[in-house]
Amino acid sequence: MNEFLLILLFSLLPALGTFAGGISAEFLKIDRKNLSLALHVAAGIILAVISIELMPEILKSNTPWITILAFIVGGIFFITIDQLINFVQGRLGNVNHSTTAWAIFFGVAIDSFTDGLLIGAGSLIDLQIGFLVALGVVSADIPESFATIASFKERGIKKNLRIVLNLLASLPVLLGASAGYFLVKGQPPIVEYIILAFAAGILLTITAEEIIPESHRNGEARLAALAFIGGFAFFAFISSYLRI
Repeated sequence: MNEFLLILLFSLLPALGTFAGGISAEFLKIDRKNLSLALHVAAGIILAVISIELMPEILKSNTPWITILAFIVGGIFFITIDQLINFVQGRLGNVNHSTTAWAIFFGVAIDSFTDGLLIGAGSLIDLQIGFLVALGVVSADIPESFATIASFKERGIKKNLRIVLNLLASLPVLLGASAGYFLVKGQPPIVEYIILAFAAGILLTITAEEIIPESHRNGEARLAALAFIGGFAFFAFISSYLRI
């Protein structure tokens, strides 16, 4: 199969996961405690993807200081975008309870694009990396997108708009995978590692700034810490036993 088409197939997994998580929020009711559990699982999986698959690969670079710097720049990039969103909303007079929901939505959209970058760039380094990253992020995207749409419902955003936004949040992964593929293909190995590190920095920052805070909103379930560890262990199992 054509390499690019295979990468797009990998990226369809998180795209479908994001959309399915959002749609399920339209039909299912879940209390905040269970949602907290789901988001802790998502955070555990994402951190496992970064620590088990991405960082060991990133540090294989002959100049690790460059890839570590790219990792830091990725985090700074997301923080800057997040602050810019809040600033624009404040200037428009939209600082209310919907601000958090919109911030989460943009976080999910950026997260989706970042997932694609990781899949595209990682697959060019090793198809196994792209495949495992796709499996990992789809497991995290479902509860994450569920939380996003649930937040919109709580704040009274209309159903038709919620469905459109859910679809829009699902598509950036395909753009990210395409960008990761064409930016990296034919480039020196250091470019591959830089793109991978930059995307990993964004993903880690999104987890710390959006997913974990949302998982603690209105309290958290008693088993939250175990859910976090379980999510991490779940991806460790996938990484160890489900390889192409």
